[in-house]
Amino acid sequence: MTDIPVRAEAETAAPPQEASRRNTWLLTVFTAVTNLADGVTKLVIPLMAAHVTDSPMAVSAVTLSLTLPWLLTSLHVGVLVDRFDRRVLLWLADGVRACSVLVLVAAVTHGGAGVPLLFTCGSVLGIAEVVALTAASSLVPAAVASAGRERANAWMAGAETVCNQFAGPLVGAALLVAGSATALGATAATYVLGTLILLPLVPLAGRFRADAGQGGTVRSVHGDIRAGLAFLWGNQVLRTMALTLTVMCACWGAWMALIPLAATRSMGADDGRYGVLMSALGLGGVVGALTVGLVNRLLGRKGAMFADLVGTLILVATPWLTSSLVLNTGAAFLGGMGGVLWSVNSRTIGQSLVPDALLGRYTAALRMFSWGALPLGSALAGALAQAAGLSVAFAVFALAAALLILPFLRWMPAGELTAQPSSEAKDRA
Repeated sequence: MTDIPVRAEAETAAPPQEASRRNTWLLTVFTAVTNLADGVTKLVIPLMAAHVTDSPMAVSAVTLSLTLPWLLTSLHVGVLVDRFDRRVLLWLADGVRACSVLVLVAAVTHGGAGVPLLFTCGSVLGIAEVVALTAASSLVPAAVASAGRERANAWMAGAETVCNQFAGPLVGAALLVAGSATALGATAATYVLGTLILLPLVPLAGRFRADAGQGGTVRSVHGDIRAGLAFLWGNQVLRTMALTLTVMCACWGAWMALIPLAATRSMGADDGRYGVLMSALGLGGVVGALTVGLVNRLLGRKGAMFADLVGTLILVATPWLTSSLVLNTGAAFLGGMGGVLWSVNSRTIGQSLVPDALLGRYTAALRMFSWGALPLGSALAGALAQAAGLSVAFAVFALAAALLILPFLRWMPAGELTAQPSSEAKDRA
């Protein structure tokens, strides 16, 4: 499989440190722009479905189409990211997303988009998002010097959290005032802008494609998937992070599913105060991104990640223990801050411990476990709340978060967790 050529003159135009700093800015802006567009589509497309059908099942299916690819396609996308130029994959993902949105614009302009088309475009957008986020995270070691990766991961994680989960829906709501076609057209233009932002991005060591490994031998897709999962499971640090994150994401999914009812029924929140409660998550994420370096210096990486574990426990236990809206808003802030602390450190650790040839598969597998646990946690929480009440459901997930503490402290090694990949690990890639 031949390498995709890169522009040698661009690669040597700036010293490595200057190129690393420029790449950090480019990746951060790219992450912010494309995640803003993703946040808009996740608001607009389900609302379009609600306008064309009264079926809850149909609307739920359209909504699920945007996120289900994380569960169904992540492992195969990881192989793709490890075999091809990661910047080109980002360009292709943005192109596919722009085209899918423009198809919806044309449908709206010429009579409306039905549920089948919305489901199809939602699935395409979801798969493209898996490709884009996996490739962007796996591309960081080739674009950013090791000394600057913590900062790059902090900025990218903060931009992803704020733009995808909070700013995107707000912008989408504002754009919908002018109509669905206008909102989707602006989103398509944003994806094109994301592609243009990546044009000046240059690799520090020659290319954005991982080394082929094993003398360039091409293995089967399933063989590559097994190799990636075996590497993750065989490393104590990575295995501990993956299992801990899976349970924490299930807790987050439960909280997101139950907090609307808890806030409006138990805490007496109106729409405005509920918005403040949810905004506290985003504010916490911003503070986490800005302070991760300081927190790491004070607590170390293990301590910073443990802080997120405690923050998750506080997040899900507070609605069980009190109906105070103020305390629950504070818990949301701590949860949002801890989430970014974990995200930044886990990415930096993974980029340090995982060989470049396995980084796409590792990133995709980790996101499959974590993001795949979100809907499972939501479903379980809904069933528990239906059968036994909101308080019991929150208590169960608070217990699950609490049970993570001792295993994490025991199995997660102390220190800075920044060891470089061993020669044995590289051979296994």
